[in-house]
Amino acid sequence: MLRVGNLDRSIQFYTQVLGMTLLRRSENPEYKYSLAFLGFEGGNPAQAEIELTYNWGTTEYDMGTAYGHIAIGVPDAYAACERIKAAGGNVTREAGPVKGGATVIAFVTDPDGYKIELIQRSDDHASGQGLR
Repeated sequence: MLRVGNLDRSIQFYTQVLGMTLLRRSENPEYKYSLAFLGFEGGNPAQAEIELTYNWGTTEYDMGTAYGHIAIGVPDAYAACERIKAAGGNVTREAGPVKGGATVIAFVTDPDGYKIELIQRSDDHASGQGLR
């Protein structure tokens, strides 16, 4: 779950820039929050989901030191970066091998500053994972 400062802006990023699908959305007026669940290929149980929480009236949060990043497997990190940039997304580390290794990674940042690592998958399962 990620707390976001503008739910519509975040939904737009995760759907239009990262290519996820909005799976469901709910409002809780009594406790003044909204939820949105996004994922790839229909979400659970086949794929993980991200829960975005908007607490009404809160537009930003301080990043905690325990949070690192979300990781998404992609078949081609180079192509994913090009699609993300073309959609207006912020690529903060271009695709390339990880330091000291051969795995190709990249990083993007969502509108609230959360880091998302793209990991190029080399196995046969890559075609069904994440960004295309």
